[in-house]
Amino acid sequence: MKKLVTIIALVFLVVLGIITLFPFIYMVLAGLMTYSEATSIPPTIMPEKFQWANYAAVFSKAPFLQYFINTVFVSLVTTIATLITSVLASFALTSLEFKFKGLVVGIMVSLLMVPYESIIFTNYNTIAKMGLLNSYMALIIPFLTSIFYIYYLNSYLKGISSTFYKAAKIDGASDLEYIWRILVPMSRPALVTVGILTFISSWNSFLWPLLVTNEKKYRLLNNGLAAFTTESGSDVHLQMAAATLTVIPILIIYLIFRKEIIRGVAKNGIKG
Repeated sequence: MKKLVTIIALVFLVVLGIITLFPFIYMVLAGLMTYSEATSIPPTIMPEKFQWANYAAVFSKAPFLQYFINTVFVSLVTTIATLITSVLASFALTSLEFKFKGLVVGIMVSLLMVPYESIIFTNYNTIAKMGLLNSYMALIIPFLTSIFYIYYLNSYLKGISSTFYKAAKIDGASDLEYIWRILVPMSRPALVTVGILTFISSWNSFLWPLLVTNEKKYRLLNNGLAAFTTESGSDVHLQMAAATLTVIPILIIYLIFRKEIIRGVAKNGIKG
């Protein structure tokens, strides 16, 4: 009986895996097909010959290299800034004592319940009044920190004994020295998790860049892909190739750091 249950569970997992992976696999294969193969009915699963020239055609029809550079730059700056601000804020909430500390934590938790869409136009008005529309700063400033990751790191750092901080202060270390030499190495799994998830979120951003930029030189990959899909018309095979370009880099990053992400998530019990 136990063996039968195991077999059923494995079959179920395999079926779910196929259902989950098939759209991605077909996207990659369709990006290597000819136009007739990509639009054939019934659908063609495997191209007769891989059309690697589709990717060259994508770059010739749209400035995807510029989109890629923009996305990498914005994602890196956002990730680094979020890590710095989250570590400093979570350290203050964990190790320092100050008035109204409980109130600050309560406000942070309450702000986690506010949906991003409800404040996006407030952020837009702020950026517009600052005269930063159509600039990299407009893409970066609203995401220099994250209450969610501050709260996440705060929960993680509570698991680190306060004796480390007290010992560091006795030895004459400043708060910044303690953070850099002790806190950061000890919380590496959580920091990697925050960094990767922030990078992925920034890489996949669509609505905010669409609102604050309308020039090609400031477009990010997803906005460029949406524009390319409209401009390329019925070239389905080129659209699939362009979509593959936006997905492959972030998938590689996830595969490289997946163990760190799982370790950081499992230890802190993050839920989402």
